[in-house]
Amino acid sequence: MEKETLEKIFEYASMPVHGTLSRKIRKNVKVQINEGAIYESAVLFLGDGFIRVTEQKEKEAVNTYYGWDKIASIRTLSLAE
Repeated sequence: MEKETLEKIFEYASMPVHGTLSRKIRKNVKVQINEGAIYESAVLFLGDGFIRVTEQKEKEAVNTYYGWDKIASIRTLSLAE
């Protein structure tokens, strides 16, 4: 899958965080990358060469990095209307 397509999927599932280049996953939407962890209230940073997913876990921020070329699939999960 091309980087531009992956970016569009992430943009659909998230909204900009005011004053930053980061994007917060939309309410009632979850994102799964490469059929791995499911992210619900995470913040995404869509860099040129990588994606950073930041989650708040109790008292620490956990950052997970993905290379664009290593993403095989993205799954979005949301409530049925």
